[in-house]
Amino acid sequence: MVMSVSTFIQRQITQIRQGGSFVVFRKIKQASQLLANLPFYIVAVPVVGVIRLIKPWLLVRIGGLISSRIGHFAANTELYLCERDASIHRPLQRHVDLFYMAYKPICNRQLATMWKRILRIWPAWFLAPVAWVNQLFPGGAVHEIGTNIQHDRDVNNLLDRISPHLQFTIKEEARGEAGLRNMGIPYGSPFVCLAVRDSAYLETHLKGNDFSYHNYRDTDIQNYVLAIDELADYGYYVIRMGVQVHQAINSNNIRVIDYATNGMRNDFMDIYLGAKCEFCISVGTGFDAIPYIFHRPIVYVNMVPLGYLFTFLKKSIGITKHHYKVKENREISVTEIFSLGIGFSVLSSDYESKGIQLIENTPEEIRDVVIEMAKRLNGSWQPHEDDEVLQNRFWKIFPINAVDSKGIRLHGEIWTRFGAQFLRNNPEWLC
Repeated sequence: MVMSVSTFIQRQITQIRQGGSFVVFRKIKQASQLLANLPFYIVAVPVVGVIRLIKPWLLVRIGGLISSRIGHFAANTELYLCERDASIHRPLQRHVDLFYMAYKPICNRQLATMWKRILRIWPAWFLAPVAWVNQLFPGGAVHEIGTNIQHDRDVNNLLDRISPHLQFTIKEEARGEAGLRNMGIPYGSPFVCLAVRDSAYLETHLKGNDFSYHNYRDTDIQNYVLAIDELADYGYYVIRMGVQVHQAINSNNIRVIDYATNGMRNDFMDIYLGAKCEFCISVGTGFDAIPYIFHRPIVYVNMVPLGYLFTFLKKSIGITKHHYKVKENREISVTEIFSLGIGFSVLSSDYESKGIQLIENTPEEIRDVVIEMAKRLNGSWQPHEDDEVLQNRFWKIFPINAVDSKGIRLHGEIWTRFGAQFLRNNPEWLC
C-alpha cells in the first residue's frame, strides 16, 4: 500500500510539471469533488461488505461503461454482450452485473437510453464509489466485470453469429423515418453515412485533454467529394456525420446532406442513421461503431495504423494511407511498414521519429473503393482475373497473428477485403 501511495504521489507531481497551472486547477477541482462525494464513499464501505458476504450465493460484479466516447460506448458494450451470450468471461455461478456511466459528458443520450433497456445501469454517484472501495480490499477483482477480450475488436468473430442486441421501439422507428423525410430522403431510398475524423469533437467536448497524439488519423473532408458525388449519381443519398467538425463539405449535389453542419444533427438520428445505412464510409473513427454493432458494411479509407485494420467484418473493405519515407523520397511497402515498427503505431510522434509522412488517399482512391462496395452490394461488381492473387499476396504479408502488449490477438478470422483497385494500382507495394 505504501508503494501504491508513493507511485500515486509521484504521478501527480509529474503531471503537474508537464501541465503547469492548468493541471493544478484541474486537480484542485477533482479534490473538491472527492470531498463533496466523501459521504458516498463512506456509505460504500458497508455496501461492499454486503457484496462480499453474499458472494457464495450471488456474485455481484460492477463495471463502468466508457460513456464519453461513442466508439467504445457502442462497440465495447455490444461485445461484452456477445461474449456473455457465447459464455466468454461469464462466471459459472449465479451472478448479476451492474453498470454505471463512468465518464462525462455522456457522448450520446439515445445510445445510453437503449443500453439501459438491456443492461442494469445504476447511478454513477452510488456505484462508482462502491467500485472504488471494492478495489481497496483484497479479493475485489472477482467483483469487477473488467474488459472484454479485445475491447472494441471482435477477435472471436461473434458479431456474425449473434444478432444485434439493440432494437428500436415502434415509436423510435416512426421518429427515425420522419427524420429521414425531414432530411429530404424519400421512403425506401438507400443512404450512406460518411464519418471523417478531425480533431474538432475532442477539442470541443473533452477540453483539458491533449489528443494531438493521434492527429495522424485526421483527414480532409474535401477529398471525399468525388466519391460521394458519384455515389449520388448511383442513386444513393450520402449523409456526412459528425457532432462537431472543422469545415462543411464542398458539394452542391442535392443528394449530399451535410448533417454535421446543417443544424439537423441530434443524438437520436446519429444512432438511427448508423443502424439503417446501406453502408458506412469511415476512417476508423468513433461513429463507425454504430453501423458496426448493427452489422452494416463499412468501407475503411485512410486507415492507420494498418495493423489495426478491422479484419473481422463481413462485407467490409479497407485501404490505408500511403507511408512515405521522406529522406529517401519514396513510398514504403507493406513489409517495410511492419518491419519499421509503425504498422501498430498509435502516436503521431512514432511516425515522425521514423521519418515517415502519412499521405492521405487521393479522391480517386477513395472513389474506387467506395464504388467497389456499392457494386459488391448490388451484385454488379466485376472482378479482374488477378484480383484474388493480389488479395492473397496482401494477406500473406499482413500479420494476421499479431498480438497486443498483453499477448492478446488483434485479429480473428479474416473476413474484410482490401480495396481491389488500390492493389491493382500499387503492385510494388505488395512486397
